Amino acid sequence: MDLAATSYPAPWGVSLKAISGGITVLLIGIAVIGLFTGPKSNWIWMLSMVVIPLGILAVTALFTVRGYALTPDTLFVKRLIWNTEIPLQGLQAIEADSNAMEGSLKTMGNGGLFSFSGSFRNKRLGSYRALATDTRRCVVLKFDQKVIVITPDKPKDFVDQVKAFKSMA
Repeated sequence: MDLAATSYPAPWGVSLKAISGGITVLLIGIAVIGLFTGPKSNWIWMLSMVVIPLGILAVTALFTVRGYALTPDTLFVKRLIWNTEIPLQGLQAIEADSNAMEGSLKTMGNGGLFSFSGSFRNKRLGSYRALATDTRRCVVLKFDQKVIVITPDKPKDFVDQVKAFKSMA
Protein backbone atom coordinates (compact mmCIF):
# COMPACT_ATOMS: atom_id res chain seq x y z
CA MET A 1 0.00 0.00 0.00
CA ASP A 2 1.20 3.48 -0.88
CA LEU A 3 2.57 5.36 2.13
CA ALA A 4 0.88 8.54 0.84
CA ALA A 5 -2.58 6.94 0.94
CA THR A 6 -5.39 8.90 2.56
CA SER A 7 -6.98 6.80 5.31
CA TYR A 8 -10.63 6.68 6.33
CA PRO A 9 -11.79 4.67 9.36
CA ALA A 10 -14.83 2.40 9.01
CA PRO A 11 -16.96 3.07 12.10
CA TRP A 12 -19.53 0.47 13.12
CA GLY A 13 -23.16 1.45 12.85
CA VAL A 14 -25.80 0.55 15.43
CA SER A 15 -27.07 -2.45 13.47
CA LEU A 16 -23.56 -3.92 13.03
CA LYS A 17 -22.85 -3.50 16.74
CA ALA A 18 -26.15 -5.18 17.68
CA ILE A 19 -25.80 -8.07 15.23
CA SER A 20 -22.12 -8.68 16.01
CA GLY A 21 -22.65 -8.46 19.77
CA GLY A 22 -25.70 -10.70 19.78
CA ILE A 23 -24.24 -13.38 17.52
CA THR A 24 -20.91 -13.33 19.38
CA VAL A 25 -22.67 -13.90 22.72
CA LEU A 26 -24.79 -16.67 21.16
CA LEU A 27 -21.84 -18.50 19.58
CA ILE A 28 -19.66 -18.25 22.70
CA GLY A 29 -22.63 -19.38 24.78
CA ILE A 30 -23.12 -22.44 22.58
CA ALA A 31 -19.42 -23.29 22.86
CA VAL A 32 -19.38 -22.89 26.67
CA ILE A 33 -22.55 -24.94 27.13
CA GLY A 34 -21.21 -27.58 24.73
CA LEU A 35 -17.89 -27.73 26.55
CA PHE A 36 -19.36 -28.08 30.04
CA THR A 37 -22.47 -30.17 29.41
CA GLY A 38 -21.60 -32.54 26.59
CA PRO A 39 -19.62 -35.75 26.39
CA LYS A 40 -16.03 -34.57 25.98
CA SER A 41 -15.01 -37.91 24.49
CA ASN A 42 -17.54 -37.58 21.65
CA TRP A 43 -15.70 -35.79 18.85
CA ILE A 44 -18.88 -35.10 16.87
CA TRP A 45 -20.35 -33.27 19.88
CA MET A 46 -17.16 -31.29 20.47
CA LEU A 47 -16.90 -30.40 16.79
CA SER A 48 -20.50 -29.28 16.41
CA MET A 49 -20.95 -27.55 19.77
CA VAL A 50 -17.49 -26.07 20.42
CA VAL A 51 -15.20 -25.99 17.40
CA ILE A 52 -17.70 -24.86 14.75
CA PRO A 53 -19.20 -21.92 16.72
CA LEU A 54 -15.74 -20.64 17.68
CA GLY A 55 -14.51 -21.24 14.12
CA ILE A 56 -17.35 -19.12 12.74
CA LEU A 57 -16.29 -16.27 15.02
CA ALA A 58 -12.63 -16.60 14.07
CA VAL A 59 -13.21 -16.73 10.32
CA THR A 60 -15.70 -13.86 10.22
CA ALA A 61 -13.41 -11.74 12.42
CA LEU A 62 -10.69 -12.09 9.77
CA PHE A 63 -13.01 -10.39 7.25
CA THR A 64 -13.71 -7.39 9.49
CA VAL A 65 -13.56 -4.11 7.58
CA ARG A 66 -11.34 -1.80 9.66
CA GLY A 67 -11.10 1.09 7.25
CA TYR A 68 -10.17 2.26 3.78
CA ALA A 69 -7.04 3.74 2.24
CA LEU A 70 -7.20 5.71 -0.97
CA THR A 71 -4.49 6.39 -3.53
CA PRO A 72 -5.02 8.00 -6.95
CA ASP A 73 -5.30 4.55 -8.58
CA THR A 74 -6.47 2.13 -5.89
CA LEU A 75 -8.89 1.75 -3.01
CA PHE A 76 -7.58 -0.51 -0.25
CA VAL A 77 -10.11 -2.08 2.09
CA LYS A 78 -8.29 -2.73 5.36
CA ARG A 79 -9.15 -6.11 6.83
CA LEU A 80 -7.93 -7.62 10.08
CA ILE A 81 -4.67 -9.00 8.65
CA TRP A 82 -4.70 -8.06 4.94
CA ASN A 83 -5.96 -5.45 2.48
CA THR A 84 -8.41 -6.01 -0.36
CA GLU A 85 -7.33 -3.99 -3.40
CA ILE A 86 -9.88 -2.39 -5.69
CA PRO A 87 -8.33 -0.69 -8.74
CA LEU A 88 -10.12 2.57 -9.56
CA GLN A 89 -9.57 2.41 -13.31
CA GLY A 90 -12.90 2.26 -15.10
CA LEU A 91 -14.68 4.15 -12.30
CA GLN A 92 -17.63 5.88 -13.98
CA ALA A 93 -19.38 7.50 -11.03
CA ILE A 94 -19.11 7.92 -7.28
CA GLU A 95 -21.61 9.34 -4.82
CA ALA A 96 -22.35 9.46 -1.12
CA ASP A 97 -25.80 7.95 -0.52
CA SER A 98 -26.91 7.27 3.04
CA ASN A 99 -29.81 5.12 1.77
CA ALA A 100 -27.90 3.04 -0.79
CA MET A 101 -28.22 -0.26 1.10
CA GLU A 102 -31.88 0.24 2.03
CA GLY A 103 -34.06 -2.74 1.10
CA SER A 104 -31.06 -4.91 0.27
CA LEU A 105 -31.02 -8.69 0.28
CA LYS A 106 -27.80 -10.59 0.85
CA THR A 107 -27.24 -13.00 -2.02
CA MET A 108 -23.89 -14.32 -0.77
CA GLY A 109 -21.63 -13.28 2.06
CA ASN A 110 -21.81 -11.91 5.56
CA GLY A 111 -24.88 -9.96 6.63
CA GLY A 112 -23.58 -8.39 9.82
CA LEU A 113 -21.11 -10.44 11.85
CA PHE A 114 -18.23 -7.91 12.10
CA SER A 115 -19.11 -6.41 8.67
CA PHE A 116 -21.59 -6.38 5.81
CA SER A 117 -19.43 -8.04 3.17
CA GLY A 118 -20.30 -9.87 0.00
CA SER A 119 -22.93 -9.77 -2.69
CA PHE A 120 -26.17 -7.89 -2.14
CA ARG A 121 -29.09 -6.76 -4.28
CA ASN A 122 -31.71 -4.03 -4.09
CA LYS A 123 -34.02 -2.16 -6.49
CA ARG A 124 -31.91 1.00 -6.62
CA LEU A 125 -28.46 -0.48 -7.27
CA GLY A 126 -29.25 -3.94 -8.64
CA SER A 127 -26.50 -6.41 -7.75
CA TYR A 128 -23.58 -4.94 -5.84
CA ARG A 129 -20.66 -5.83 -3.61
CA ALA A 130 -20.61 -4.41 -0.10
CA LEU A 131 -17.54 -3.90 2.08
CA ALA A 132 -19.35 -2.00 4.78
CA THR A 133 -19.73 -1.37 8.51
CA ASP A 134 -22.34 1.40 8.79
CA THR A 135 -25.24 1.29 6.34
CA ARG A 136 -25.91 5.03 6.88
CA ARG A 137 -22.47 6.15 5.59
CA CYS A 138 -22.55 4.59 2.12
CA VAL A 139 -20.39 5.58 -0.80
CA VAL A 140 -21.43 3.99 -4.10
CA LEU A 141 -18.70 3.35 -6.67
CA LYS A 142 -20.03 2.51 -10.14
CA PHE A 143 -17.76 0.78 -12.63
CA ASP A 144 -18.47 -0.59 -16.12
CA GLN A 145 -19.43 -4.06 -14.91
CA LYS A 146 -19.84 -3.72 -11.14
CA VAL A 147 -21.06 -1.59 -8.27
CA ILE A 148 -19.27 -1.46 -4.92
CA VAL A 149 -20.58 0.05 -1.68
CA ILE A 150 -18.20 1.08 1.11
CA THR A 151 -18.79 3.05 4.31
CA PRO A 152 -15.97 5.42 5.27
CA ASP A 153 -16.38 7.66 8.33
CA LYS A 154 -16.69 10.80 6.19
CA PRO A 155 -18.48 9.81 2.96
CA LYS A 156 -18.52 13.30 1.41
CA ASP A 157 -14.80 13.82 2.07
CA PHE A 158 -14.07 10.41 0.55
CA VAL A 159 -16.09 11.22 -2.60
CA ASP A 160 -14.40 14.63 -2.91
CA GLN A 161 -10.96 12.99 -2.61
CA VAL A 162 -11.72 10.43 -5.33
CA LYS A 163 -13.09 13.16 -7.61
CA ALA A 164 -9.96 15.23 -7.01
CA PHE A 165 -7.80 12.23 -7.94
CA LYS A 166 -9.88 11.42 -11.00
CA SER A 167 -10.78 15.00 -12.01
CA MET A 168 -14.41 13.89 -12.09
CA ALA A 169 -15.73 17.01 -10.31
